[in-house]
Amino acid sequence: MTHLTLYELNNLVRSSIDHTFKTAYWLLAELSEVSERHRHCYVEFVQKDEHSGNLLAKARGQIWANRWAFIAPYFLRTTGRNLSVGMQVLVQVQVTFHELYGYSLNVLDIDPVYTLGDIARRRQEILRTLHDEGIDTMNKDLPLPMLLQRIAIISSPTAAGYEDFCIQLHSNPFSLAFQTQLFPAVMQGNEVEQSVIHALDAIAECQELWDAVVIIRGGGASSDLSGFDTLELAENVAQFPLPIITGIGHERDDTVIDLVAHTRVKTPTAAATFIVNHQKQQADWVETLADRLSTAAIQTVTQKTDEIRLLTTRLPAAVFMRQGREAARLDRLAHVLQHTALQYIAARRGQVDLESHALRSALSAFLQTQHTHLQLAQHALEAADPIRILRLGYSITRLHGKALKDTRSLSSGDILETQLADGTILSKVKSKK
Repeated sequence: MTHLTLYELNNLVRSSIDHTFKTAYWLLAELSEVSERHRHCYVEFVQKDEHSGNLLAKARGQIWANRWAFIAPYFLRTTGRNLSVGMQVLVQVQVTFHELYGYSLNVLDIDPVYTLGDIARRRQEILRTLHDEGIDTMNKDLPLPMLLQRIAIISSPTAAGYEDFCIQLHSNPFSLAFQTQLFPAVMQGNEVEQSVIHALDAIAECQELWDAVVIIRGGGASSDLSGFDTLELAENVAQFPLPIITGIGHERDDTVIDLVAHTRVKTPTAAATFIVNHQKQQADWVETLADRLSTAAIQTVTQKTDEIRLLTTRLPAAVFMRQGREAARLDRLAHVLQHTALQYIAARRGQVDLESHALRSALSAFLQTQHTHLQLAQHALEAADPIRILRLGYSITRLHGKALKDTRSLSSGDILETQLADGTILSKVKSKK
């Protein structure tokens, strides 16, 4: 069986590419990495889906020193900016293949008209949308808790950045205690957006257990940061009810969630340092307050002790003086009371005499009037005395003990009793007319 070595195969590929791609091509792509080493510029080109932002293609490229020396200052003069990540550039490239380093694009020229790439424009559009919705600074406006001890972490459990963060946080030189819990998420690739949103939702369900959220990611290519530059994830971060600290892990890259989060730091280690320093400042502040309170309490106790001691020495003399003043005051009040009482008694005695005279006069007149009424009543009684009336020739006839007023109740044979002035007559009814 015939076979090829890897070098022979790669040499065939190189020969084929050199034969097929003889001319240079103008390429429209986005820069996801730009670095300068030994006077050469090394770049990474990417193409993303216009709707989802997912990577469709990626290629390494280089601008050799002899061309970079002219391209860099020309690009800066024309655009006012250095070549940087996120720019959409129109470059003239030559396709190359090396048996050891593989496929790459050799940049021959750059058209500076394309200075802002799709990433930069998309970020600006997302930020503009958040601003129009009025939520772009909501997370930044949240107050950072005084005690920043309970930290919810969103990261990949296998990320070196997560381990660096935990070591830096829990092994801090001030022996400050922290409570942490990992909410796992995918931190690179197409699943970043939904994975981080899912972790945020899980934290929101128990938000009362946490003081802040940390989103960290250690290292990785800049092109893998596209998952952090989406509108849906930015809206979730901007409106999250707890302060969010981001440490995505790139010195030169700012993602959209970095721009809307409460605090942005460069790396996971920097995020841990930020939290430790914040807690240390609060601890120092509390300690300072405690010292001030202790000093103030000692001063107050000393001052009040001196005041009590001074009052104790002055108290007997003050009591004696007060007793004298109060005794004199009581004497004055007794004299005034006695004089007032005598005046009141004299005034009331005169009033009683006048009222007594008036009462006697009124009683005498009342008794005289009643005596007259009694005399008149006596005369009336005497005039109405039955005995007197009988003596005048009248009589009273009774039937069965009751005075007889008419003849309707009489029957033949009834016994009548007739009372005269000097006695009583019994009679029997024979007839009535």
